[in-house]
Amino acid sequence: MQNTFPKLHNATWPGIVGKGPDSEPPIPFDKMLEMTAAAEVDGIKFDGVDLGLLDPHINIDSSEDEIKKIADKIAGYGLNVGSLVAPIWGGPTLGSDADRKTFVEMVRKACIFGKVLRDHGVRTYGVIRIDSASSPEQWSKDPAGSTQLIANTFREACDVAADYDEKLAAEGEICWGGMHSWKTMVETLEAVDRPNIGFQADMSHTLLYLLGYNAPQHRILPQDFDWSDRKTLEAGLKKVTDALRPWTIDFHVAQNDGTVHGTGSHDKTGRHCLATDPNGKLDVVHDAGYWLRDGDGNLTKAFQHICWDGCMFDNDVMMKQQTWNDILAMLIKVRKAHGWS
Repeated sequence: MQNTFPKLHNATWPGIVGKGPDSEPPIPFDKMLEMTAAAEVDGIKFDGVDLGLLDPHINIDSSEDEIKKIADKIAGYGLNVGSLVAPIWGGPTLGSDADRKTFVEMVRKACIFGKVLRDHGVRTYGVIRIDSASSPEQWSKDPAGSTQLIANTFREACDVAADYDEKLAAEGEICWGGMHSWKTMVETLEAVDRPNIGFQADMSHTLLYLLGYNAPQHRILPQDFDWSDRKTLEAGLKKVTDALRPWTIDFHVAQNDGTVHGTGSHDKTGRHCLATDPNGKLDVVHDAGYWLRDGDGNLTKAFQHICWDGCMFDNDVMMKQQTWNDILAMLIKVRKAHGWS
């Protein structure tokens, strides 16, 4: 019998992130939906999409009727909606008081969007994704004070989200202050002290935690690490996942070649590689188990869907249908190994 959970999602925001005037043109929302819906492997298709509530795909200030039209469009492709990305970058947590108010307001707008999608029947699971919208350099000017500012802002956002029965997931990524190492990420989450805060793990980004990018003092793998040494790599993955798995409420399956990458206005972060990339350092199916299973090997079932995030792939790669079929095939393998019915 085939596993039916977790549900398999594609992300829409790779059509926008790292694109723009200083890079490549964005890929239209409809095109992202079309390619997602067209992907099929052995009769299995994507169950849904995770949405970036970002221009030019989606206007965060859409009316209720406009949101329902978006929902109907997505449902028309046979897809549902999972997690949403709140467009919080105009309100950095380490900016001014006005910036922090903007941050919380963007979370509120994302929650309203999510509620309309829920009430309309296309969204039955998923979280709202956030980050600190501030750089590690800003954070490092006053680590304790910065962590407190981020936590205070996240706490306010959590209280707003709770009114909409939403959970917030902070993405662990080396380009965001306070989220830039596995240790600072745990410290930030602990400081928020709210039941509806959690962690969004992305396998590409969390691999770089082991290398100490932007936080050399928290590096786990030795300098000049030999990637053929699986035993040491697995011990490192176990250390990071043991620390962050209890917080994990949203999960991106991904591959990484051990390097950083940035395009357009996006800072350098973990490079997302194709599912089939021969330079990928992860055994994706096996290593997803560190997030999907606890220390004793039992399934955590902490989230009902998993997503593939192909941020900053070149447009010529993203416009090939085979890319999305290969990604879907990898997600199916992860579900077969670590899923349930």
